[in-house]
Amino acid sequence: MAPFDPARLDLADPYPVYRRYREADPVHAVRAPGGPAATTWYVFGHADVARVLAGRAYGRRSPLTARAAPVPDGYAMLRQVVENWLVFLDPPRHTRLRARVAPPLGPAAVAVLRPRLREIAEELVAPLERRSVVEFVEGFAAPYPLLVIGGLLGVEAERWPWFRARAVALQGAGGTRGERTAAALDGAERAAAELDGFFRRELAARRAEDRGDLLSALARAGTEDPFLSEAELAATCTHLLTAGHETTTGLLGKSVLALLARPLLADELRADPGLLPGAVDEFLRHDPPVQTVTRWAHRDAELGGRSIRRGDRLHLVLGSALRDPACFPEPDVLDIRRDSGRHCAFGLGIHYCAGAGLARAEAETGLGVLLDRLPALAPGARTRVEVEYAPDWVFHGPSRLTLTTGAGGCLSGRRVP
Repeated sequence: MAPFDPARLDLADPYPVYRRYREADPVHAVRAPGGPAATTWYVFGHADVARVLAGRAYGRRSPLTARAAPVPDGYAMLRQVVENWLVFLDPPRHTRLRARVAPPLGPAAVAVLRPRLREIAEELVAPLERRSVVEFVEGFAAPYPLLVIGGLLGVEAERWPWFRARAVALQGAGGTRGERTAAALDGAERAAAELDGFFRRELAARRAEDRGDLLSALARAGTEDPFLSEAELAATCTHLLTAGHETTTGLLGKSVLALLARPLLADELRADPGLLPGAVDEFLRHDPPVQTVTRWAHRDAELGGRSIRRGDRLHLVLGSALRDPACFPEPDVLDIRRDSGRHCAFGLGIHYCAGAGLARAEAETGLGVLLDRLPALAPGARTRVEVEYAPDWVFHGPSRLTLTTGAGGCLSGRRVP
């Protein structure tokens, strides 16, 4: 087969391409031209993806360069911030830091937070009820999780547009579709410096005054554990803010698109909100907000009958693994009563997303409020949909989702997978 190229994917519906590679070449090699450089692998089948996610032969950093993310030289602050993100750390650094981050995001904390989630969702949807034209991403899907994670961290709610702009700038340096221009990297470098400076100041303030928030917990962690550096702590705050809202923003946008395309499902969930947890789990499986994650081979290994060498890079295509019929019967069907088990939309193993429970609770609560109050989802609504996808293969979802109610229903600019 031709070498897989994510830059050529239709981001609105990449699943037919995934299917072809999963069936013909599920552990697919793309070798660098002109020499024995490390091979890049794209892994499409669920069993192989799960094996790498849970396996000790693979890690988040290259054993050849000790780097996790390919940040070019000349962008020192961007590299410092990204390289210290929890998601890019291997043990023992990952173990120490996750032990501090996980409890404030755990089930008990999320249960206490649920009433506040509903308050935030209702505050955001209130002005949207009076509009015939709604830009859903900027009006709800982006600010909702930012206000939630900002509240947990203990930063002012009014700052969410500032945080959103800098998170988008960092995302622009991802380079997953070839658009990582010098301008994008310069913007990401500035955003990294501004967020690093902000969170270092906030951590210092929490050492002087414990406010009972997540920033205060991280400030205490830095005092109690001399192995946790200030750079790690500030980067963790940035990571919580960015990854903590981008996944939920994408999940909400794509869930609303799925409901608009399936009005009977929207009616069913509205009539029985008890189905929402299963529905959110199925939205995550059917069209996940994170399409791929990366691992590096730390030793020679065998995967799917292919020989993986130490130093090779592996892109684990979650979007494909979650449509693998070997694991999920009729995988292209969205079935909210499906028993999907512990699927890998939030990863597996030691890097299973620490905020998965919070993201699920945000989606369940937010979608419940939207089904009751967003005019575009009202029974019998005629809604025109215009959607654009961000040029990002990692954090996958609409960058713009305009809903015009009363204008005749159609899905414009998207094929519903």
